[in-house]
Amino acid sequence: MTTNTPAQPSSDPRYPMGRFHNPPTIDAAAIEDALKTLQELPQQLRNAVKDLNDAQLATPYREGGWTVRQTVHHVADSHMNAYIRMKLALTENAPVIKTYEEALWAELSDGKNAPVEWSLQLLEALHARWVTMLRSLKDEQWQRTFAHPEHGPLNLQTAVLMYDWHSRHHLAHITSLREAKGW
Repeated sequence: MTTNTPAQPSSDPRYPMGRFHNPPTIDAAAIEDALKTLQELPQQLRNAVKDLNDAQLATPYREGGWTVRQTVHHVADSHMNAYIRMKLALTENAPVIKTYEEALWAELSDGKNAPVEWSLQLLEALHARWVTMLRSLKDEQWQRTFAHPEHGPLNLQTAVLMYDWHSRHHLAHITSLREAKGW
């Protein structure tokens, strides 16, 4: 399975890559594809927002959606949480993770007003550490889990595929908007 190929592109602007689908089996190639996505995301996101002005960064990617700025900051917020959740899974026995209100986080001042450069720099460092950690895992470590209060147990193999999708999903929000607006 190759995770970098969208399974079902969608006409729904909320899901330009389609929704995440957990594959029945996950092989080494799928993990490698996911790690490549995580490694490349910071630069791809930087390229996606390159030369956008404040008005463009304040444009929602869809009616009722987050602005480009909020989307970039959301990716940083989400991926920080993912990194910590995975570290917890590697160092504790099936920890129950804490959820967060991502929509409310996006409405806080740093999500609405901070320069996107701050999150781009954060993502560069975060993803370097995250991918380094994930590349060091032994086969049995990929089976370690954390428990999501709403979705139940999740192993690290599935989690990394989810964040591969999440990366491409939000990148597509920005690149689709740029294409639609001719930016």
